[in-house]
Amino acid sequence: MLKKFIGDKAFYRRVLLVAVPIIIQNAITNFVALLDNIMVGQVGTVEMSGVSIVNQLMFVFNLCIFGAVSGAGIFTAQYYGSKDDDGVRNTLRFKIISCVVLTLLGIGVFVFGGELLIKQYLKGEGDPLQVANTLESAMGYLKIMLVGLLPFALSNAYASTLRETNNGTVPMTGGIIAVVVNLVFNYVLIFGKFGAPKMGVNGAAIATVLSRYVELAVVAGWSHINRNKHRYFKSVYRSFKMPVRLFKDIMIKGMPLLINEAFWASGMAILNQCYSTRGYDVVAALNISTTLFNLASVVFLSMGNTVGIIIGQMLGAGKSEKEVRAEDTRLIATSVMSCFVFGLLTLSVSGVFPMIYNTTDSIRALATKLICVTAVMMPFNAYLNSVYFTLRSGGQTAVTFIFDSLFVWTACVPLAYCISEFTAIAIVPMFFICHAADILKSAIGAVMIHQGKWLKTLVGE
Repeated sequence: MLKKFIGDKAFYRRVLLVAVPIIIQNAITNFVALLDNIMVGQVGTVEMSGVSIVNQLMFVFNLCIFGAVSGAGIFTAQYYGSKDDDGVRNTLRFKIISCVVLTLLGIGVFVFGGELLIKQYLKGEGDPLQVANTLESAMGYLKIMLVGLLPFALSNAYASTLRETNNGTVPMTGGIIAVVVNLVFNYVLIFGKFGAPKMGVNGAAIATVLSRYVELAVVAGWSHINRNKHRYFKSVYRSFKMPVRLFKDIMIKGMPLLINEAFWASGMAILNQCYSTRGYDVVAALNISTTLFNLASVVFLSMGNTVGIIIGQMLGAGKSEKEVRAEDTRLIATSVMSCFVFGLLTLSVSGVFPMIYNTTDSIRALATKLICVTAVMMPFNAYLNSVYFTLRSGGQTAVTFIFDSLFVWTACVPLAYCISEFTAIAIVPMFFICHAADILKSAIGAVMIHQGKWLKTLVGE
């Protein structure tokens, strides 16, 4: 029984080879994001809330980019497993085109609808002057952040290809350099150090934009400098033509992923909007709890990527169904077990972490309770994330849409809306009830994994 869930030394070496660079990059990125958040939080609650709202909206764009590169990434991993350089190159071209198109659409939405979207999070009870200042702060932050959308998108296109071809240390290095740049300029520009002007949240936005250009320079620069060794980077921009069949296959398999990420992220944004109806304090408390959760969830999110890469490569290499199932079971178990540990660690600091922020005692107390809820649900999050990447690795993107977005929109969003509009249930039990829906979703995921429809090779011909 234990052998079913626990691998041998070779298994863990293989997992660590793929997972560690992703974990390190994500951990450093989220740790610096935490420091960034704390620095903004030192400016004041108004500024912290404004940045939090914009970041929730940006989260939708970020996941759209993730969905676009992930759709093509299914094929990248399998092409690499079958040693097809032309296939890998064509999937990178598709990622670049998709990222540019999505960036233009994202800029259009934020320019023309940004203020309206931000106002949806400021409908709860609160001081009108405080609300107006939050809107002003958020709009200033948003306008600067738009400059960094394109380098962020292109960095993701290159980074995903590097990870899917077992070059995960490159995006890890790029991420580390970028977060150092972000951290240094945050300190200098937010607080006006070393003769720089004191810019507050606008300084935080400038620092983020600078770091994104630096990251793109590192990952894209390394890729093209080493194109003779990694031949799939050769002549990427010489032509954007690709086989019609591959384009159709990526669209058929990849579009559901893009749509899924967009719908799921927008569903999360609406959930947070429903929570915000319980008062202005909730926006700030959610920001604090989400920041800690993002840091604590680094391992299971990285393990999800690892599941997708390893299982995709095994399918592309023609491994037997029995081998792939056994590997997937051990990968999922590793992710879930790690999150029991990180959930306990999160609980242990739930009362201390909010004290770092320059805000009211009521917001700190509320943030502590929200952190406890997310900590309890963390093992379920780990399982669901691994199931999602398992289904995705075999091209079951339509199924992942049903499993992920459809569930959010038919269960979580209506539940949160009904509670917020038709009951007087306080934010903490409301938050728990909405998160507890993941228990039902976990049962659905177990059935989908057992059915085995995801065990498909997509690039055999």
